[in-house]
Amino acid sequence: MRTPTPLRAAALAAAALLTVTACGGGDDDAAESAGSAEKQVNVYGADGNMNNGLGEDFTEPGVLAGMRGTVLLTDLGTEFRDRLLAIDPGLTNFNTAGETYDAVVITALAAQLAGSNQATTFAPYVNGVTFGGEVCTDFASCSAVVSAGGNPDYDGVVGPLAFTDVGEPSQASFAIESFTEENGIDEAAREFQLVGDPADASTDEGPAPAAPGTTGEPLVIGSLTPQTGTLSYQGPQQLAALQLAVDDVNAAGGVLGQPVQLVTGDSGDASTDIATQTADRLLQAGANAIVGASSSGVSLTVIDKITGAGVMMISPASTSDELTDYDDKGLFFRTVPPDTLQARALADLIGADGNNTVGILALNDPYGVGLAENTRANLIGDGLAEDAVVSIVYDPQAANYDSEVQRMVDLNPDGILVIGFEETSRIIEGLNAQGIGPQR
Repeated sequence: MRTPTPLRAAALAAAALLTVTACGGGDDDAAESAGSAEKQVNVYGADGNMNNGLGEDFTEPGVLAGMRGTVLLTDLGTEFRDRLLAIDPGLTNFNTAGETYDAVVITALAAQLAGSNQATTFAPYVNGVTFGGEVCTDFASCSAVVSAGGNPDYDGVVGPLAFTDVGEPSQASFAIESFTEENGIDEAAREFQLVGDPADASTDEGPAPAAPGTTGEPLVIGSLTPQTGTLSYQGPQQLAALQLAVDDVNAAGGVLGQPVQLVTGDSGDASTDIATQTADRLLQAGANAIVGASSSGVSLTVIDKITGAGVMMISPASTSDELTDYDDKGLFFRTVPPDTLQARALADLIGADGNNTVGILALNDPYGVGLAENTRANLIGDGLAEDAVVSIVYDPQAANYDSEVQRMVDLNPDGILVIGFEETSRIIEGLNAQGIGPQR
């Protein structure tokens, strides 16, 4: 078993255990038959279900109490959150907001450095905006560096980004989240940890910059934002972050002497064709860069169309490692790390709780399958036997998950990881009905 670092151990020490009656096969059968002690089971989640939206699906207190998991999240700070709330007072979730904001600022700085609003010209400058040079923390200060003929190193809302050669963060912040008896995220118990290595960042600063003060045609930024579908809980904060970032860029003088223009659109999810229709509309509107999509499956659906048109994509939430080496013509970037980093954080969390057997229920899409495979590989690398970590993939559009839940009950693991979105509530209900979870 991999031993967590002191930082990780401190962050994970408070992990809650859910006491449940053991079900299924194995050595516990005899103990159950004799009416002996109950078994301790841990229930975990990740990103798509570790949010207040999941709790809204339940009315009975305690259904989610003790469920823990990892979320790609930075300590955004009160000031940034308050600025988002000034745009949308109804916000209740903030994850991916910082990544969305930073995507706009990085794009704007790259275009100014290139002296062009054409993605094929400014994309080679994107990585260099995130490392080396003079550290700056907002568009105004970074733009001043560019105007003085310098090289900006943007450390944004989510902190130092330090992109790798393929255009994704070499290091990222994750939050360890837990649910309360009221089925909401316990913000007071939230802990943060860094995963990854900034030494993996690129060293290529890109081409020589254009002359300071170069002007040109307006930079048009489009967005594929999940306003409907399984990730729609991310839509409001992303839209607020997009508007805030564009407002900040324009307040500091814009790009190429022109205000940045914003055109937003719905990405839907991978079960619909909404993203394709929106991408067509954004391209027709003259978008030079598109922020999105959130869903890895959606990004993979439209990436060829967008990059094939010579337009850049920069995602604030697509984490599938399929996108790392994708043939994107050098036009796909993301302000979130690949699932390989979140898998490391999940394995640390699960391992710190001493689980010797782990069951993984993952939705069948690039995000779910990729995160499940990488987490399983990490757990095995940390010392668990290969047959001690079992993954079950499910169809998120299925009418029910009775079969998958029963297989998990029969497996009878020490810990269960559920990787999914809104359908997680039905899976949790099924586990509870079988004695796994607080409502047993």
